[in-house]
Amino acid sequence: MGHVAACSVVGVLSLLAGCAVGPDFRESESPTVVGYAPGPPLETTAASATLGGEAQHLRSGEDIPGQWWTLFRSPALDALVRDALAANPDLQAAQAALRQAQESVLAQDGALYPSVIAQGEVTREKLSGAEFGQARFAPILTVANASVNVGYTPDVFGGTRRAIEAAEASAEYQRFQLEATYLTLTANLVTPEVQEASLRGQITATNDIIADEVRQLDVVSRQFELGAATQADVLTQSSELAQTRATLPGLEKQEAQLRTQINALAGRLPSQEVDQSFDLASLTLPIELPVSLPSRLVRQRPDIRAAEAALHNANAQLGVAIAAQFPQFDLTASWGSTALGAGNLFSPGTGVWSLAAGLTQPLFEGGRLEHQRKAAAAALDQAWAQYRSAVLTAFRNVADALHALEVDALALRAELTAERAAAGSLRLARQQYALGAVNYLILLNAERTYEQAHIALVQAQATRFADTAALFQALGGGWWNRADVKG
Repeated sequence: MGHVAACSVVGVLSLLAGCAVGPDFRESESPTVVGYAPGPPLETTAASATLGGEAQHLRSGEDIPGQWWTLFRSPALDALVRDALAANPDLQAAQAALRQAQESVLAQDGALYPSVIAQGEVTREKLSGAEFGQARFAPILTVANASVNVGYTPDVFGGTRRAIEAAEASAEYQRFQLEATYLTLTANLVTPEVQEASLRGQITATNDIIADEVRQLDVVSRQFELGAATQADVLTQSSELAQTRATLPGLEKQEAQLRTQINALAGRLPSQEVDQSFDLASLTLPIELPVSLPSRLVRQRPDIRAAEAALHNANAQLGVAIAAQFPQFDLTASWGSTALGAGNLFSPGTGVWSLAAGLTQPLFEGGRLEHQRKAAAAALDQAWAQYRSAVLTAFRNVADALHALEVDALALRAELTAERAAAGSLRLARQQYALGAVNYLILLNAERTYEQAHIALVQAQATRFADTAALFQALGGGWWNRADVKG
């Protein structure tokens, strides 16, 4: 009868173990929008006849390559990214965090199974006969024990399974944190390299301007010697040359800081400078730009997927908190042998066993469990709000990147027109000044206008490269198309 009752209890508990209290998690639906901004989507940008001035074509619905930086067609950039992916400590830390989370899931899975523990003990002791009224009797005994203990806590209300679900969600969160780190690293390599190339272009342009101003100073000086110019003209030209030269240290400082930043991203100390260096001419502006559909963006952005995993974790933790308010059942069994001497273990008459079933039901804990449930519910509300914020941020990033590409192309065209006009105006001013047809202030103004226009043109060229990289980053970087990604 006792055996039948025990089997019945186990059967009932097994049936109950099929349920899990708390809300079941469902993946969030994609926003039902067809574009990233009001109005028709951008299809082709403006073109200009200069470096980085090609028209870019945006292909809606096309997929992003996993190694998107290769679209810039720079072997040096490819090599730099490969080196950084192998040596960057932030990426290595994210990889270790993912392994830790995955092992924690496997460890948590063990709670679903019975625990089986083998124990053995041999004790040698001397007894006092005085305890039994026989002072002369002092036996020395050797007592040996050996047993196997089995314990099992049926997951009747699903608290353990919810805890495992939370651990799995944490591992998923770390997986997408790794992808976010990967994407941030690659984007933070491409963008500084574009900035470095821009600075190199600005430094080259500044040196060209300095060379022109040195030649112009010679012209003004000769005219002063001939009486066609005043000493004030010479001093003004000298001052203009000095001011232009004064801009070089700032540009060189920025370039040096970018180099140390790139070294750090590549896992190197400042003294271990990377081999690669870039100028804008070494990069090719990607012409065909894939743009993911809005309906797919939430499945492609690592930060959104990480926020969704955090939401899943919070949902499961609420289930854990609810399950803690329900009864907990414990089943234990032990079988073994106790004998006088290890050699007599498992001899007839030495066997011992026990069976036990227990139930624990919280009755009063000062409201602790209820407040823990409410805290878990509030954490779920917070995670849901953070998920929505991540989605809004992602769509804003893509919209900003697309708008930037459109404006960048127009800005480059305008800067090219301004630079060519300023260059023509400067040539004319120099010719007229040499003939004495205009005063020096007109020449000086033409020089300053050209300097500003030339530097602005280089900056506009670099901006197109940088904002193209920003678009790939905003769209998620194509991690789902990399061969090293599983699942």
